[in-house]
Amino acid sequence: QAPLEESGGGSVPAGGSLTLSCAASGRTVGTYAMAWFRQAPGKEREFVSAMYFSTSLTNYADYADSVTGRFTISRDNAKNTLYLQMNDLKLEDTAVYYCAAGRKYGSTSAEEFDYWGQGTQVTVSS
Repeated sequence: QAPLEESGGGSVPAGGSLTLSCAASGRTVGTYAMAWFRQAPGKEREFVSAMYFSTSLTNYADYADSVTGRFTISRDNAKNTLYLQMNDLKLEDTAVYYCAAGRKYGSTSAEEFDYWGQGTQVTVSS
């Protein structure tokens, strides 16, 4: 079983909404961060949002400036699933979205995440 499996991508008109899901397997036990990254054609992979959790530090969520106020990250511990609710989607949100998990609390750098999903395509049309 892959450590992370995304679902929920698709095609929507500008202004529409989508919710991405990321199911995590037991292989990701011990991680302190779960995040969403995206990569558009011809561009580098970029940070979108993350949740950080620790028994000794405050749990919190972080967002890229470009999605703040439009995207919401959440996690269902019972289902071991991470979500990304995306509202008011824009053309520039078109990309392959990847779920990631890592041990670096507070990191927004793709290089510091250890586990990755296969990605799910989000296409926003005018």
